[in-house]
Amino acid sequence: MTILISALLGYLLGSIPFGLVLTRLAGLGDIRQIGSGNIGATNVLRTGNKPLAAATLILDSGKGAIAALLALAWAGPEAAVFAAGGAMLGHSFPVWLGFKGGKGVATALGVLLAVSWPVGAIACATWLAMAFLFKISSLSALTALGLSPIFGWIFGGPLVAGLCLFIAVLVAIRHSANIKRLLKGEEPKISFGKKKA
Repeated sequence: MTILISALLGYLLGSIPFGLVLTRLAGLGDIRQIGSGNIGATNVLRTGNKPLAAATLILDSGKGAIAALLALAWAGPEAAVFAAGGAMLGHSFPVWLGFKGGKGVATALGVLLAVSWPVGAIACATWLAMAFLFKISSLSALTALGLSPIFGWIFGGPLVAGLCLFIAVLVAIRHSANIKRLLKGEEPKISFGKKKA
C-alpha cells in the first residue's frame, strides 16, 4: 500500500503540465500548437520567451524531485523510487491531457537528483556537455539518460539502476520520432531565437 500510494502521489505531481499552464498564463496560447507540440521546456523556448522556458524547466524538474523527496521522507528509499517512476509516467501520460504529455527529460533529471544526487549530477553534466558539443537537445537527453543506469549502479545500487533503466527506456520511447530524425540527420538544433510565423 505504501508503494502504491507513493507511485500515485508521484503520478499526480508529475502530471501537472507546467509548460502548458505557464504559456497560457503568459498569453502565448496553447504550447501544443507551437513547434513540436510538446509541453516541455525545449518547446516553450521556441516561443522566444527564455524566462518562461527556464521556469518550465525548473518546475518540471522540481515536481519530480518533490514527489521523490516526499516519498523518501515518508516511507524510505524504495518508496522514493516508485514515486519517481510515477512522476515520470505522470509527466509523459497526464490524465488531464488525454494521456498526451511531455517527453520527461527535465522531470527525469529532477527525480534522479532527488533519489541519488551523484547520479543526477552526472546525468545533468552529460546533458550539458552533449548540448554544448552538438546543440541537439534530444541527442543530449538520450545520451545522458541512456548512460544513467551505469551511473545508477555505481552510485546508487540495483534499485537506483533499475529506476534509471526504466527512465531511459521511457524517454527513448517518447523520443521515437526524434531518433528517426537523428538517424536521417534531420533533427533540428537547439534554437534560442523566436520562432518565425
